[in-house]
Amino acid sequence: MSEKYKPAFPRMAQLKTAADLRNYLTNNDIDLPFDDTLLPPAESPFNRPIPLKSGQKIGNSLCILPMEGWDGTLDGRPTDFTRNRWKKFAISGAKLLFGCEAVAVCHTGKANPNQLVLNNDTFSDFVDLRQLILDEHTEAFGTTNNLVIGLQLTHSGRFCKPKSTKAFEPKILYSHPFLNSKFGMSADYPVLTDDDIDKIIEQYVEAAVLAQKAGFDFVDIKHCHGYLGHEFLSAVSREGRYGGSFENRTRYLRNIVAGIRQAAPGLEIGMRLSAFDMIPFKKDPTGTGMPEAAEQYPFAFGGKPNGLELDLTETKSLLTLAESLGIQLVCITGGSPYYNPHLMRPALFPPSDGYLPPEDPLLGVKRQIDVTNELKQAFPELVIIGSGYSYLQEWLPNVAQAVLRQGMADSVGFGRMVLSYPTMPADMLAGRPLVRNHICRTFSDCTTAPRHGLISGCFPLDPLYKKSPVAEQLKAIKESL
Repeated sequence: MSEKYKPAFPRMAQLKTAADLRNYLTNNDIDLPFDDTLLPPAESPFNRPIPLKSGQKIGNSLCILPMEGWDGTLDGRPTDFTRNRWKKFAISGAKLLFGCEAVAVCHTGKANPNQLVLNNDTFSDFVDLRQLILDEHTEAFGTTNNLVIGLQLTHSGRFCKPKSTKAFEPKILYSHPFLNSKFGMSADYPVLTDDDIDKIIEQYVEAAVLAQKAGFDFVDIKHCHGYLGHEFLSAVSREGRYGGSFENRTRYLRNIVAGIRQAAPGLEIGMRLSAFDMIPFKKDPTGTGMPEAAEQYPFAFGGKPNGLELDLTETKSLLTLAESLGIQLVCITGGSPYYNPHLMRPALFPPSDGYLPPEDPLLGVKRQIDVTNELKQAFPELVIIGSGYSYLQEWLPNVAQAVLRQGMADSVGFGRMVLSYPTMPADMLAGRPLVRNHICRTFSDCTTAPRHGLISGCFPLDPLYKKSPVAEQLKAIKESL
């Protein structure tokens, strides 16, 4: 982002005291849960364990969200960059690793050429990655007791880029009036057939079997951010067994779960869910995000037909279904980074393919917290993990404590924050002061880089990335925009 850019809203670092933040929230009518002081470790909800119906126990109420680095090999294996990121997850102190990384179930379903893929050829690499987590966690904390490790399985659907960092090879479920044209597809671009979908379901089951053999405690069947699982939920205009009615749009999930239950008995299943969505946004003449114009928008799962307000009726129906399928772990997010990123990744500084915030980013944080709370109250038996906290920066612990203390979520998820500050959860758990110069300031370089075919990481703060040749490439790209 150019140095000439002056954010329309104050930077979080400018709110230096609890009184500063509370006054700002009050003056701007933002009802965000917030505790002025943090409780000592013995009383802190951060250290509260979470029992699971499987008999397992998650050792605390902090979670690492799945993140990919666009840094695997072309045949889907991890590199040293990948292992470095997984080490950060291991030493974070969080006892729930919700999926670790988005791992494709087939090469054609990759979001980028360097995404990890789980198959027979790469199986041993995932055994090694899990062991890396166990070894590093043990070295940092002395034991792996109550550490629960998942693996996120994904197919990128509309956003597949298996061979090139620039060329999409979309696998879509229906013709979308905005997204087809936005990403270079004609209105009559071919859609996946029901037989194609059946094959993808088989690939999910095969990957889940391998994940269980590799020792992972659960798999996350990804239903978020515009990828294939999420697109099923909005496929109201699709004909056939996988579209139209709610029953048909959830058949994909039901069939994957049924296949896993049969082929990998005992393997737990979780779901990261975009619980709400809105119409795609675009830049207005000032570069600020604005919604596309449409009288009716039926494709926002968890949203009203106007495309701009939330309606969690179908979201709750999906969670009712999830409970009936024996799914207990659900991580809540919203929208998609490809067409309305301010919903799931509030920030002052957008990535290169984004737009300036159309609202105070704190409202984006509040929206995710409010939705997560509503779903938690409706489904007390589910383990509900919240996300979207990184924008809070040094005030993340104060908001997270209030959320957990009030039962608004069971666990708080950390995303890009741990790329720059991997031990932030451990410091919170131990009651240590935060290290301010490690805190993510949401400059969005970790998104801008992969949007231009580079690896993802924290280029402003992590020396591994800051001193790499890729950092110079990224700097040149940003200067040219």
